Amino acid sequence: MAEETVTATKATPKRKPAAKRKPAATRKTAAKRKPAAKARKATTPEFATRAQEASRNAFLAGLGFYGKAFDQAQDQYKSIQEQMEDRRKKADKLYKELVKRGKKVEKDAKEALKDMPKLELESLTDRKKLEKQLEKVKARLEELKESVNFKSAA
Repeated sequence: MAEETVTATKATPKRKPAAKRKPAATRKTAAKRKPAAKARKATTPEFATRAQEASRNAFLAGLGFYGKAFDQAQDQYKSIQEQMEDRRKKADKLYKELVKRGKKVEKDAKEALKDMPKLELESLTDRKKLEKQLEKVKARLEELKESVNFKSAA
């Protein structure tokens, strides 16, 4: 039995009482945690504010992009409208000039028709007279061919 007591006494001096260890350990960690907790509480609102500001800026950038694209589309639309209006004005001007030119040509054509000798339609309807005129034309063409020394392929 003496051996059992010796072993028991040897084991106890190696161990430290649990009550002495815990309060010392908790005091050190508690002292360290309190300032860290205060620091976290102080930085959390700042981080949240920065995150909100960044997200709002991203939203505003997207909104600004949309607005700029809309403005560019409006500018292009106005530019096309102006071009179309200019072309319409030019087309109207050209149309008026063409009408004026057409009236002049019509007037000249009427004057030219007045100067031409009038054909007697009654003489053209008479078959015998028409054949006589054709014979005269053919004879005249033969005379012209001979004078030019024209040889036909037939």
